[in-house]
Amino acid sequence: MSPRAACRLEKLGFGLVYDYTLGIADWAAAGLALEGTEDPGLRVADATRPDIPTAAPDELVGDVHERATAQDWKEVFVVDCDGMLIGRLRGEAWSAEPNTPVDQVMEPGPTTVRPDSGLHSLVKRMNKRGTHLVAVTDPQGALIGALLREDATRLAAGEEPEQVWRGCDGCPGRWVPAGAS
Repeated sequence: MSPRAACRLEKLGFGLVYDYTLGIADWAAAGLALEGTEDPGLRVADATRPDIPTAAPDELVGDVHERATAQDWKEVFVVDCDGMLIGRLRGEAWSAEPNTPVDQVMEPGPTTVRPDSGLHSLVKRMNKRGTHLVAVTDPQGALIGALLREDATRLAAGEEPEQVWRGCDGCPGRWVPAGAS
């Protein structure tokens, strides 16, 4: 439909016409609401936390480790200047010399999931593989956040989340305790 619509608009004289090929799949994968009567159930987006620390490839391991520790995280995602997820720091990477650039010790190309994926099936896979945390990205690879197995397991079991993301006027939003106003 999209290529036909773009062609038709060009024929009608519109100059700036784009054929957005990703369409509804991209919309859903971005975690945006869909219309319809079918209940999609819990999605990865329902348990994704955007507050995981990030690092640039040229930052120093010591600086990043200090920042991660201060935020009580054991892992950090490495993103490039466009927010694209390119790596992960954890475990042995923290043993590197503090003046080592992140890109020399990061794990390149971490596994990712999309925010519109089913939460129950992901929790099963994470439990089976012993995975503690997965990166959540949009279809183009931009980091959205992290999904922690413990958060996802509680939510999938029907428990209320401990924290919820709350938007506010003039700010991008923040994590607050569930039930807080």
